Amino acid sequence: MKKTVENIDVAGKKVLLRVDFNVPLDEEGNITDTKRITEALPTIKYLLAKGAKVIAISHLGRPEGVVNPKYSMLPVAKALITMLACKVRFASDIVGKDAQAKIAELKNGELLLLENVRFHKEEELNDPDFAKKLSKLADIYVNDAFGTAHRKHSSTYGVAKLMPACLGLLMGKESNIIEQALTSTDKPFVAVLGGAKIADKIQVIRNLLPRVDTLIIGGAMAYTFIASQGGKVGSSLVDNGSIEFAKEMLAKAKSMGVEIVLPVDSWTATEFKPDAPAKRRNSNDIPDGEIAMDIGPKAAKQFAGIIKRAKIVIWNGPMGVFEFMNFGDGTKKVAKAMTKVKGLSIVGGGDSSAAVHMLNLEKKYTHISTGGGATLKLLEGLQLPCIEIIEDVKE
Repeated sequence: MKKTVENIDVAGKKVLLRVDFNVPLDEEGNITDTKRITEALPTIKYLLAKGAKVIAISHLGRPEGVVNPKYSMLPVAKALITMLACKVRFASDIVGKDAQAKIAELKNGELLLLENVRFHKEEELNDPDFAKKLSKLADIYVNDAFGTAHRKHSSTYGVAKLMPACLGLLMGKESNIIEQALTSTDKPFVAVLGGAKIADKIQVIRNLLPRVDTLIIGGAMAYTFIASQGGKVGSSLVDNGSIEFAKEMLAKAKSMGVEIVLPVDSWTATEFKPDAPAKRRNSNDIPDGEIAMDIGPKAAKQFAGIIKRAKIVIWNGPMGVFEFMNFGDGTKKVAKAMTKVKGLSIVGGGDSSAAVHMLNLEKKYTHISTGGGATLKLLEGLQLPCIEIIEDVKE
């Protein structure tokens, strides 16, 4: 078990807290979804209550190592002021004069948010000199940024090698829930995979197949599997490089007694547009010139029935182009079926989380991950480097 904030004494100490405040902003710079901030609050409140001087650091967007007001952390600082009953300060740089001056003024139980760490190009390069500068800002390092736990950056990995380090409460929660699902003996265990690219989920499928009872495949990736069986999929997205992989997995699943369920019908359109007229087709007989945009009503009903009977469900990836009103029903049906699961219901971040947020169903699942990429790595059976580098608790 890795060290967490609960294993160390932080009273009166300066704590460099890496969080994931990479929140979505509208054109006016307003935060449109505060989930990543609220998920970090338990760790922040814990540290503040224990009398730590908290120095929070995060990235936002992709400023490519250039200072860009569009990606400033200032809107996050303003949000924190309304969420926390403590003094919140903001530094206009990361390791510069403003940050150092405000860290020196910081009192026990106060929070300072630094500017966007990706304003330094050295951050994503895991530059050792930049990591060293970060390490000199505090006495203890706490990583609670699960969304970046699969990336070796200066503020997520490099700095952890240079000072006493541990995990935050969110980081422990995220990794433990996936491990709990993958090692549980509860049955039926169902995985629901969607999205566009099979290539992104090859290792996920390989790792899940021996563990699950049923693997549901929707989204654009389903049509590669259907094409591999000789089905006509029209102009639907097909990953030709993954055809043989799809054939291999279908054969392997059959030999293992695992059911791979593909959509029997689909909603199609002749154009990739939000208001394109929808036509229902059998998924293995889609005419040329038509694109599969969502799973059809029969498929949605079948998927929902399988999900509701499960004891464990992990869902990663939408069933169709859910952001288009005409083609969001499949994703909606899966999301609602997930709320009926009597055991573990886990949503694996990314577009799936966005769909859940759109439907206001956040509180009806066991867990919604804050990091799509990191969750996929865990589902692949891999260790996350930013967790692996933290020392184990000594017995």
